[in-house]
Amino acid sequence: MNSLLEKAFSFQIIETKKLNGYENENYLIKTVDNHYIFKKYPYSKDLKSLIQAENKVLLFLSKKYPNRFPNPIKTADGFYLKTLIIEGEKYICRMLSFLDGKFFGDIKQTKKMLESFGIFLAEMNVQLMQFNNDTIKARKSPWDIQYLHLNIKYIDDIESAKDRSLVQYFFNQFEENVIPLIPNLRKSIIHNDTNEWNVLIKNGKISSFIDFGDLAYSLLINEVAIAMMYASYDKEDPLEWAIIILKSYHKLLPLKEDEISILYYLIATKLCISVCNSAHSRKINPDNKYALVSEESAWKMLHKWLVLSPLHVENTFRKSLGLLVHDQKPLEEIVKRRHQVISSIFSLSYDKPVRMEKAAFQYMYDVYGDTYLDAYNNIPHVGYSHPRVVSSGKKQMSKLNTNTRYLYDVLPEYAEKLLAKFPDKLNKIYFVNSGSEASDLAIKLAFSHTKLNRVMVVENGYHGNTQRGTDISDYKFSNKKGQGQKDYIIKAPMPNIFNGKYTNDDGQAGRMYATDAIKSMKNSGSSVSAFISEPILGCGGQIILAKGYLKEIYSAIRSQGGVCISDEVQTGFGRLGDKYWGFEMHNVVPDIVIIGKPMANGHPIGAVVTTSEIAESFSKGVEFFTSFGGNPVSCAIGMSVLDVIEEENLQENAKVVGSYYMSLFKDLQKKYPSIGDVRGFGLFIGIEVVKENSKEPDTKLAQRIKNELRNMKILVGTDGPFDNVIKSKPPLCFTKENAESVVKNFELILNKL
Repeated sequence: MNSLLEKAFSFQIIETKKLNGYENENYLIKTVDNHYIFKKYPYSKDLKSLIQAENKVLLFLSKKYPNRFPNPIKTADGFYLKTLIIEGEKYICRMLSFLDGKFFGDIKQTKKMLESFGIFLAEMNVQLMQFNNDTIKARKSPWDIQYLHLNIKYIDDIESAKDRSLVQYFFNQFEENVIPLIPNLRKSIIHNDTNEWNVLIKNGKISSFIDFGDLAYSLLINEVAIAMMYASYDKEDPLEWAIIILKSYHKLLPLKEDEISILYYLIATKLCISVCNSAHSRKINPDNKYALVSEESAWKMLHKWLVLSPLHVENTFRKSLGLLVHDQKPLEEIVKRRHQVISSIFSLSYDKPVRMEKAAFQYMYDVYGDTYLDAYNNIPHVGYSHPRVVSSGKKQMSKLNTNTRYLYDVLPEYAEKLLAKFPDKLNKIYFVNSGSEASDLAIKLAFSHTKLNRVMVVENGYHGNTQRGTDISDYKFSNKKGQGQKDYIIKAPMPNIFNGKYTNDDGQAGRMYATDAIKSMKNSGSSVSAFISEPILGCGGQIILAKGYLKEIYSAIRSQGGVCISDEVQTGFGRLGDKYWGFEMHNVVPDIVIIGKPMANGHPIGAVVTTSEIAESFSKGVEFFTSFGGNPVSCAIGMSVLDVIEEENLQENAKVVGSYYMSLFKDLQKKYPSIGDVRGFGLFIGIEVVKENSKEPDTKLAQRIKNELRNMKILVGTDGPFDNVIKSKPPLCFTKENAESVVKNFELILNKL
């Protein structure tokens, strides 16, 4: 090869050293009196046109700024490109001047250095805005952010399903927040790849940009976003460093407000493009380490970026440039407006309510730019705005939505998929619109099948807000504002082994609680149609039913002609970690199961699952129909939730993270006597707050902890008969780091006491 180059460029080569390269081969050429960079590319006509265009850009920039950019070197016959046959293969060849300096990625960056980065970038862009080239304008590259769609096919190359979902989420955000603005944004030819290995440093400042192979005619703001991303993605606080480039760039080449408004999404999108292409490169060429050099840093920043509210980032950028930030009406005004049209019986959480605007996975973003870690809401089961769920709803909504009087395949498909998660005898399903409706229907099924009309419920149990749901919910009817216990209701004591009547947890307590319940049933003087209970009493204070309790109760209920109902609205779909359904923890199989809340990640749907025998009894009565229960959109979304749980291994995550979460709280319990009990399974946890060295509920302290955590941007709830149990039931994408954050801040509050 050296002889070919010597002939082509008329100089004597002393040394040739191969350098890193992504798609082409690069060499450092040393001659008697100089150094050069030699590049060779597999021949193609289109690529040749692009390289010619790149040379034109470099020659244009070098006229204004000599020695700041690589300068194309002419061949002996006066051309900037040469086609050579090397080892039998045809290559496009070019020689560039060598620019001295250290790579940005090899040295410790300073703020002064980043200031010079912004200035250098702006100076280059001012020139490029005056340059025109049709070849570059016609180019559509996957590295150009505006052509994000060209990268979608690479998402599947990412190994982790959870990581794929994160990337798809940000792709969705780009489509929603950026694409509509593109026609009105400034465009220019840009470098498009100022990564840490394309930026040279001399004397503590940016001295050169190299490798113009990704040149694009794109949004001007993309240039800024790319530089900000690469300059900050390995920093503890990316925003702090990104702002330095933004400010110095803006001083020379002022940005427009619509450009600033999308910077958050552009930075996220560029990170996603980077990890997608790294994943693809690993698949097709795992030995190319250069293509993977930035992957780890990109993933780290992407996860950090998710935690940041888009509004917070935009306002931070605006403040740094001396622009007005987005303002919001005072919270008091918003609450007043709500109460003018919405009854105050719809209560708000926390002393200071939270006004939300957006949410993603386990994070919620309010209208003031704050990010909240959601350790509370179990309805977004697989995470807020999960792209798989969003996509399934959109797709089905655009195709068909109707009622169950018509045949459509998604209904039986979803039913079959859901029933496969249950024991064989539970083989019939009724779709409704909520868990409350499901509770109501479950009692109808029981009455129809047994021809009896009495129901045994558990103290402090909750089963919905319909009239029937309220009737069977001691949590509601025994409330001081409640309607009282109806004649057909029999109440069993809550089998609470922390501070109940029986506290030994060796199986005896469960048997004794069951014995008391059975006595109540016998004393009522008539047979019971149904017994209903949650496997863990959520509103009762995350109370785990005592060992052996359900087995004893179920046997007694069935022996006198009744059926057993398990309310899995809060505990189902893998939340408990070890088991998919709560009843499995108790080694029982109910006759009827109620599900809702998380089954469609926030979309309103519920269901009743039962046996063929019970379904047959019900079918002999008045027709049952619901207009929207089991509609195509609901079924499509519900099916996507099942898929995500499986693909992202969220049940296992609930088990692993939940166990770790519990262990952190148990360690905390050893240090603070105000924590009376830590209980739960998976990501369904209760912390009983008590007065020190007692089991006496401390409602005041529990409320303080809840509200202080809210002020620390962490959401938990309180429940139980005395509202003294802190409950945490987050989306199943919750991480160990999230758990640590909750417990750390919990301890900070206790230390203030």
